[in-house]
Amino acid sequence: MPELITDPVRIPVPGGKIIDEHVGSASTGDRGVSVARMEAPAGWSEPYQTPDFDEVTVVLGGEVVVDHDGGPTSVVTGQSIVTRAGERIRYRVGAEGATYLAICTPAFTPDGVHRDEE
Repeated sequence: MPELITDPVRIPVPGGKIIDEHVGSASTGDRGVSVARMEAPAGWSEPYQTPDFDEVTVVLGGEVVVDHDGGPTSVVTGQSIVTRAGERIRYRVGAEGATYLAICTPAFTPDGVHRDEE
């Protein structure tokens, strides 16, 4: 039977970023996939990470920049990027901030992201 998600789980993070998880470990208990809507303020960034999951990032508004071994890749409204498990990457946003979806397989978990210490 279909399951309507009326209230995503808000996941607290520092730096003013908002994460609303619709499906995943924190919200529905799913371990295979997570889907979250993100809102990040202008200039937001996070430490480098080497996650255990693939991630599809779909930019709904603004710009997300993904730093990786090949240099930075800018992803703007209407575009998407796929990062693979085991790649060392860092997410940051442009001067206007960004709204985007993050789809992770398997699901995002705090233990599976492996962020560098700053």
